[in-house]
Amino acid sequence: MLCLCHTGDDFPTKEPNVTKRESDRAGSIRVTSAMLRDMGLFGGLDEETLGLLARELPTRHVEIGEPVVEEGSHSQAMYLVIGGELEVVKRGHGAGDVRVALFGPGDWFGEMSILDVQPRSATVRAVAPTMLLEMTSEHVDRLLYRRDLKAYSLLVMNIARELSRRLRVADGILAQFMTTVSDAYVAPRDGS
Repeated sequence: MLCLCHTGDDFPTKEPNVTKRESDRAGSIRVTSAMLRDMGLFGGLDEETLGLLARELPTRHVEIGEPVVEEGSHSQAMYLVIGGELEVVKRGHGAGDVRVALFGPGDWFGEMSILDVQPRSATVRAVAPTMLLEMTSEHVDRLLYRRDLKAYSLLVMNIARELSRRLRVADGILAQFMTTVSDAYVAPRDGS
């Protein structure tokens, strides 16, 4: 798995004593620039940009079992996990879905749809009540690219760093799998 994350009944926030139940009564947790500052996706962005993103990006609540994105679908939005937990699953051959990752607070997913227009590579669904921020390609264009090229560049570099990290993890898993298969099914060539 790419990420094992915390789950719980309360959405983590920088505002003390704000629980999921209180956020439900209020409609949603108010996202702040301080919450975004702690996410690697926004590393290096200034307070003004973080405040703008906190005000402009819409939130989405997802219940257990509800998909956020479906493998093969088309959309240009990525999601940032404010609270809760989600699983990433790929369609398996005949055996159903295969879980490949878990995401929790501070994680993000769907960034490939911001960079290209290919279909979704996996399904992501909630395994706990979850609150997300949604960032579409239009948000990236309007709030970053057209407003502040430095902020836009930092965001793209942060996405690239995370994609690189995930690729390294996937490479390690693939190498381990190939070694296991090779050891199990390829006869040793010791001359006998």
